[in-house]
Amino acid sequence: MTGVTIFVGILIIISAIFAVEAKKMLDSFIALSLMSLLTVFLFVIMKAPDVAITEAAVGAGLATAVLVLALNKMGGDSQ
Repeated sequence: MTGVTIFVGILIIISAIFAVEAKKMLDSFIALSLMSLLTVFLFVIMKAPDVAITEAAVGAGLATAVLVLALNKMGGDSQ
């Protein structure tokens, strides 16, 4: 499992860098959501299903929805 953990950790780092460097806000939000979903996978590997469910609901689900709705209310991604 160590190899899988390292691989997921590298994907999280790549997703975080893409979220910071993305030109469009929507791409950044999608990268942040992916990062949260990968974190859920790590929590499942660490045998913390309660934390994984909470992260999936709040981090990947609710936070992404709020960010996309706020972007939509502001007039969209004009870049």
